[in-house]
Amino acid sequence: MTGMRKSVFLAAMLVAAALFSISCNKETVEKPKYITFAIDANFERFSDKDSICYYLDKSKEAGFNGILVDVRGTYGSVLYKSDFMPELTEVKGFRCDRDWDYLQYMIDEAGKRNMKVTVSTAVFPVGSSWWHTGQVYSDSTLASLTCVEYTPHGMMKIEDDRTKAAAFMNPVLPESQEYAKRFIRELFTRYKFDGYVLDYCRYPDAESDFSEASRKAFEKFTGEEVEHFPGDIFTYAEDGSRIPGKYYKQWWLFRSTVIKDFIADISRMKNELCPSVELQYWAASWLHAIYTQGQNWAGTQSRFYEEYLDDWATEDYWKTSFAEYIDVFVTGTYLEHIWGADDPESIEYGINRTLRDVGDACRVYGSLYALNYRDFEDAVYLTLSRTEGLMVFDLIQVIQYDLWDEIKAGIDRAESEI
Repeated sequence: MTGMRKSVFLAAMLVAAALFSISCNKETVEKPKYITFAIDANFERFSDKDSICYYLDKSKEAGFNGILVDVRGTYGSVLYKSDFMPELTEVKGFRCDRDWDYLQYMIDEAGKRNMKVTVSTAVFPVGSSWWHTGQVYSDSTLASLTCVEYTPHGMMKIEDDRTKAAAFMNPVLPESQEYAKRFIRELFTRYKFDGYVLDYCRYPDAESDFSEASRKAFEKFTGEEVEHFPGDIFTYAEDGSRIPGKYYKQWWLFRSTVIKDFIADISRMKNELCPSVELQYWAASWLHAIYTQGQNWAGTQSRFYEEYLDDWATEDYWKTSFAEYIDVFVTGTYLEHIWGADDPESIEYGINRTLRDVGDACRVYGSLYALNYRDFEDAVYLTLSRTEGLMVFDLIQVIQYDLWDEIKAGIDRAESEI
């Protein structure tokens, strides 16, 4: 082979290798696309193995390459093999006593279809206040851990308040945290899956928790004795609105610190037991409005709270950021409008704000509520093209509104641009 021909041949080989590399890389960087299987909404549907297989096939055909399996809901019972928590066997009158491992079957069947599995659990709820059912109503130990509410009408236990969706354990209690860590550790050590989502890993709302334990923990946090509790935090106006007290801003800082520290502990546990698993956290995209729940999912570089220094934020609120402790933040843009960079009620706005506030602290997946089904193809396309992954909640609405074709079209449209 002459020198000229040899050079041409080598150049051609390099081009071919480069094209092959690009092709391989395109294959490996396919974005995660998950459909959620909620624990209670799909309980009857997934009581049968054939039904599980059918909807796994249906999901795969629609373009999903992963499933999110919810195995612990607000009731506190589970759909996996636990040493200390009972299995969920009945939802809204339908009973199913499985002699097979629900979660393991999901993992096995998803694997056969080359689909990844993310496991989700509610972290602090132990019962449904709305339905007045769940573990807290039969376990006095759990009842001793639940939140004490400070309402405009007085103090009450959260499990007695039917206006609440769930009866939460008080996140500040070491016993509450250990209970949650115990079942998270079970999942990490007994099953092999790809991701784990912390759901309901927060305070329930501004009314909870105002127990004596929270008072003592807050006093330790501030280094000051709170003379009038809860009045020094806030009081109520006649219309039920909050009137800030002496420690109002520090109270929200304290609660966000509790949640951040807990997530940091889970991150360390995950890295020790199963480092390849993605630690994920789901929350609403409207970050500025969930400070009462202790959910500062931003990165430490974000200064979004500076707009609220006259309201609820302190100058050092950034210290409660927890995005650096997770691998993926799943932003819930459960909004009816799709487009509108300047519209706070649009998915586009929610995604843009999330990307700004998370920065490079972790990856961001967009989450859509299938109940907001108008122009769902556009919603899927926007979410998948702007974020690093897609999560659609929930299978039951996808079925109800027959969204399979719209989802497939949105996925294909977004991936055609990669």
